[in-house]
Amino acid sequence: MIPEAVALTVRRHALAWLLAANTVGLWLATLLLWPDAGNWLGELSYGRWMPLHMNWQLYGWCSLPLVGALMAWCLVAKHPGVVMHARVALGAWSFALVLGGVAWLGGVTSGKLFLDWHGWSRPLLPLAMVVLWTVVATHGLFWRKPTWARTIALLGLLAVPSVLYWSAGREVYPAVNPDSGGATGASLLGSTLGIVLVFGMLPEMLGMGRSVGARCVGRLGFGLALAASFGVFAVIDHGNASHHAFGQIVGLGMLIVWVPMAWSYFRGFKWPAEARRWLAAAFVWWALLVVTGWVTFLPGVLERLKFTNGLVAHAHLAMAGLVTAMNMAILTSLAPGKSGQSNHYGYFVAWQVATGGMVAVLLVGGWFETGRAGEFFRGEIWVQAVYGVRLLAGVVMWLVSANWLRAAWVTKNEGVPAI
Repeated sequence: MIPEAVALTVRRHALAWLLAANTVGLWLATLLLWPDAGNWLGELSYGRWMPLHMNWQLYGWCSLPLVGALMAWCLVAKHPGVVMHARVALGAWSFALVLGGVAWLGGVTSGKLFLDWHGWSRPLLPLAMVVLWTVVATHGLFWRKPTWARTIALLGLLAVPSVLYWSAGREVYPAVNPDSGGATGASLLGSTLGIVLVFGMLPEMLGMGRSVGARCVGRLGFGLALAASFGVFAVIDHGNASHHAFGQIVGLGMLIVWVPMAWSYFRGFKWPAEARRWLAAAFVWWALLVVTGWVTFLPGVLERLKFTNGLVAHAHLAMAGLVTAMNMAILTSLAPGKSGQSNHYGYFVAWQVATGGMVAVLLVGGWFETGRAGEFFRGEIWVQAVYGVRLLAGVVMWLVSANWLRAAWVTKNEGVPAI
């Protein structure tokens, strides 16, 4: 396990980006309800703010708790410079996101969703990743006894900065569903299996011991099932495949089986008490995500919901639901009972209710949007009600994230006076 000071630094960085991204999201929700409010900021229009909201959520809040888990797995806790090393790596990462925000607000973007690193900002995050890799690899491969799992993982991560830089180029684009203009079933399956792989590594990275006598899926069973799933992914069409193709539908539907299997696997480890409610919430959101995602992908449904608020609902189900719950479980597991954790049950409930309310209202709005798009442009009363609920839910989520960050910020720990 990492020192409490490192866990607190990770928590501060992660929650700071959650609050920053939620602040931008609150402004975007306001613009949807009152578009004229954007006139106050001139060229800083909705399109300029959107990359900040999405990228700060993905590369900030969604990523940094996983960085913390990687540090817990690799850093030598007793090394005299461990806190400084962690702060350098996290500082480089956050600095890249700050400069990236300047670029996106200035209109410097590739136009590719979640790959907006372009022009002078393109090498920023890859360079921050190199700094992080240097820190964790030095600790994990040289200053502590290496293991096969840690060595393979670190060698694999070495390729990520160059892959990110390459994929951000405008000349590179993934396969496209020709009947929807969106992602194919194969690409959705592959990316989700990658997330499952990361989830499966979390107990090892966080140093969780096995529960004695628990009859659950073990590491070997989890690994074999994952290998079989990647085998299915390997044989289905990776090109521009339609959602009408049988293989794309069946391949994507296979993800539903992973929810109970992963739950059985996670139950086999000794998670801290404060992390368990977040894990339970994560699996509820995960079940809703894969079921609704598969139904949404079916012919006739995808045509109606693609590029509507239904897609926005699904994105929030993933980010605000599954990822946030899993990230809070990670942060509370880095230093159980410490590190400025705010485990107030009211905050937990408020976040779940706000997320559920936002997802439900956006999904309903998206379902009616296709045939009534003109009413969205005119701002009919029911449309304003949809966006009003979205804004209200956003306010609740902003207040909760602000309280989480406040709890982390006011916590005093020697060697960690600030971010």
